[in-house]
Amino acid sequence: MSEELKVPTMAEYMAEGKQPEILFWVGSAGSYDDRAKKITKAFVRILNKAKVDFAVLGTEESNTGDVAKRAGNEFLFQMQAMMNIEVLNAYEVKRIVTCDPHSFNCLKNEYPSLGGNYDVVHHTQFIKELISSGRLTLEGNTYKGKRITFHDPCYLGRANSEYDAPREVLKKTNANLVEMKRHKSTALCCGAGGAQMFKEPEKGNMDINILRTQDALETQPDIIATGCPYCNTMMTDGVKAKEKESEISVMDIAELIANS
Repeated sequence: MSEELKVPTMAEYMAEGKQPEILFWVGSAGSYDDRAKKITKAFVRILNKAKVDFAVLGTEESNTGDVAKRAGNEFLFQMQAMMNIEVLNAYEVKRIVTCDPHSFNCLKNEYPSLGGNYDVVHHTQFIKELISSGRLTLEGNTYKGKRITFHDPCYLGRANSEYDAPREVLKKTNANLVEMKRHKSTALCCGAGGAQMFKEPEKGNMDINILRTQDALETQPDIIATGCPYCNTMMTDGVKAKEKESEISVMDIAELIANS
């Protein structure tokens, strides 16, 4: 992290006897994957700019257990979840914001039955809130006239019916928003969900991420916007496979907003 980014931990807040407005759940991708770290930094820049009182768990944050659950290891999932819930409840966390739809879905829908009840928000929803409440203002010239197509993450869209927040946020950049044939509830998966990220693709005519990248390329975009670190990887690989990386960039909504 460069020195201008302020990233306090929950432990630091606790020591001062204070509660932050939100807990930023970084997630494994956002912590370890070099590409996803840039998304994390972009979101922190937004939080700092909007003067949001936030904290992270730091070394106390563990994987949500989503991947274990999707891969069928319920025991490991519950072990991970219980550990996280213990930490979150000890800090009396109320509201969690994350850039990862998989963490979002898991914390929101699968933690309550294990005793973890929080108000969980995806970063695009939170950015929309910051803009609506006037805490964040955009210049709106950086991407003016650029063609942007948005790829719906499965766990934000179809699993949690959030299609509007990312699009409303993207419109604020004054870019030209173009939809793929398959979008919103008919969007195609990027191919990384359900722990598929960590295994080789099965036999078939074409990898899913290549097929999804074709959908995106049909809109003749300058930028493919994503709202998930895994989608970002898959679409980036797809663009490389089509040898279009010099013409088309794949960017998370947080990066587009931070640049605006």
